Amino acid sequence: QVQLVERGGGLGQAGGSLRLSCAASGRAFSTDAMGWFRQAPEKERELIALITSSGDSTYYADSVKGRFTISRDNAKNMVYLQMNSLKPEDTAVYYCAADRFQTAVAANKPEYWGQGTQVTVSS
Repeated sequence: QVQLVERGGGLGQAGGSLRLSCAASGRAFSTDAMGWFRQAPEKERELIALITSSGDSTYYADSVKGRFTISRDNAKNMVYLQMNSLKPEDTAVYYCAADRFQTAVAANKPEYWGQGTQVTVSS
């Protein structure tokens, strides 16, 4: 079992920054690929960033590329999402997710999910 707890959501302004964090517990964190997903109202949940277990490779959706950065600290069992140049269309519930297999995260089917944190960006 893996427990994931997101923090750092809230209200941001267009052009501003927010940083999300996700604390993992329950098993060896360093073996899991991690992803950040988001779901806006009346839209499907989408993968926006992925990081491999070692942290040596990342993936970003086109909608956030160049603005968001995913990182992890395996010593602290933490994964982060730095969000810069925020836009109102970034408003969504953001979820942290984990799976032993990177392909599962990439396929929007990770085994473990956090409870989500709301991010609202005002114009």
